[in-house]
Amino acid sequence: MSDEVEPGFVRVRLDLSYDGKDFSGWAKQREGQRTVQGELEDAIRTVTRSRETYELTVAGRTDAGVHARGQVAHVDLPAEVWAEHEDKLLRRLAGRLPHDVRVWRATEAPAGFNARFSAIWRRYAYRVVDHPGGVDPLLRGHVLWHDWPLDVAAMNEAAGHLVGEHDFAAYCKKREGATTIRTLQQLSWERGPDGIVTATVRADAFCHNMVRSLVGALLFVGDGHRPVEWPGQVLAAGVRDSAVHVVRPHGLTLEEVGYPADSELAARNREARNKRTLPGAGCC
Repeated sequence: MSDEVEPGFVRVRLDLSYDGKDFSGWAKQREGQRTVQGELEDAIRTVTRSRETYELTVAGRTDAGVHARGQVAHVDLPAEVWAEHEDKLLRRLAGRLPHDVRVWRATEAPAGFNARFSAIWRRYAYRVVDHPGGVDPLLRGHVLWHDWPLDVAAMNEAAGHLVGEHDFAAYCKKREGATTIRTLQQLSWERGPDGIVTATVRADAFCHNMVRSLVGALLFVGDGHRPVEWPGQVLAAGVRDSAVHVVRPHGLTLEEVGYPADSELAARNREARNKRTLPGAGCC
């Protein structure tokens, strides 16, 4: 599938962040709910004084209530629009956008770049606190309170059985025609000096609800309700388990998106569009 920029247009990479609390996710919705994509596209149209709305492509569509610190998107703008507004775009967007979404960088993208398909990994953090008194009020919008003490070592032992390339159907909300095979590159937990327990979750891509389902399963191990083998057994079963809770979205933040060297962007773009199967798996 070709992803060449149309003649007369420039592909612009946007690096941005947002507080997901009051957004109905990233993607525009027909019902008119407030979304990150909708706010950004409206702002770009306004500050460039364009009649047309230029559609954004994003590295990872976040759900309602999920935050982002290192989100990446791209937009194709007419060359004359980009030439006129390039130097002033960030400041004008800062004046037009609501305070819960910011664009930090706007640059002409290298050849072959696609914010979604060129990415080689996405890194999320999920933050939890198990203090019996609850969450610091100043952090309550970004940290989940778990009212049982957590054994971080047990959670890391259980997480080790989930890393690698697997079919994560047991931890994903299935979407018609979409594969649930993913390569989970890192899943680890660490308790900070402030008592916050942070899960670092990195994969080449994620399917719907995958991170929050993995976190939910591992919290059950951490508080002693399930043995360390249980998350791996759920994965092997390959079907949704009602005991796996999808934890609330506000503890989740997209921290960073990784891309290959510029010379490898186009090849990665093509590769990522291929539907994957596990070795030995039947087609379709």
